[in-house]
Amino acid sequence: MPSKQAASKKVNALPITHPENFPVASWLCPPHLRPAIAAIYAFARAADDIADEGHWDAPTRLAKLQAFRNELEMNAQATGVDADIFKPLHIVIQQKALPVNLLNDLLKAFEQDVKATASASRYSNMAALLNYCELSANPVGRLLLHLYGVHDAASWAQSDAICSALQLINFWQDLSEDIPRGRFYLPEDQVGTHLPADLIEHLCQHAHGLMLTGAPLVHQVPGRAGWELRLVVQGGLRILEKVRSLGPQVMHTRPRLRVWDFPLMFWRSLWM
Repeated sequence: MPSKQAASKKVNALPITHPENFPVASWLCPPHLRPAIAAIYAFARAADDIADEGHWDAPTRLAKLQAFRNELEMNAQATGVDADIFKPLHIVIQQKALPVNLLNDLLKAFEQDVKATASASRYSNMAALLNYCELSANPVGRLLLHLYGVHDAASWAQSDAICSALQLINFWQDLSEDIPRGRFYLPEDQVGTHLPADLIEHLCQHAHGLMLTGAPLVHQVPGRAGWELRLVVQGGLRILEKVRSLGPQVMHTRPRLRVWDFPLMFWRSLWM
């Protein structure tokens, strides 16, 4: 149970400054949950930047991520340079009884990214890639379900399917940026057995099927949050359409959502 002191604290999370393809604490999200979601996002975004941005070597990145883990486990005593991130996060952890293990899973994914980039390692097959998604993406959906008060196993499985699909779609969207940076998310066994155009189509079909497996979750998430989830699903599917349209050219061009895509996404969300 959260303490009375934690329950009385106001969460002042950092603003969301990175552009995202999918809604994050948007106007559709229940207003009382926006600070909590923003606090989780700020933590994940900052940790991701440690793993991905700047010019640090791998040992320095790993040390910084471990320092993040130490702050996460400080139980509301954050006083370091990242206090602006951890103070609101610790309030949310206490107020909402947030599962810290899910936040730690995100750090494990970022550490895996750093090590994979340093060693130029690749994912042998789709199963290995989905195992990575279990750390890098699925915890986010489960954290949101926790905030929404949805705790049944079927909803968790559907959330995992949506989040893994979104992660894969993001990989296929970012091929033109990731590969030059030494990040290889294409499954090795499929690269060796498909021509480029067939490979992109095959990967898109898989992500599309995974997304549809999880899509019924939109009917389990209550109120405005359910409508935001509809747009998240439709945003992922719309990006996937753009990836499929580009085919092998996606290795050189990053598809993006444009202003004119949103009316189509909204229309499609009405019929889910």
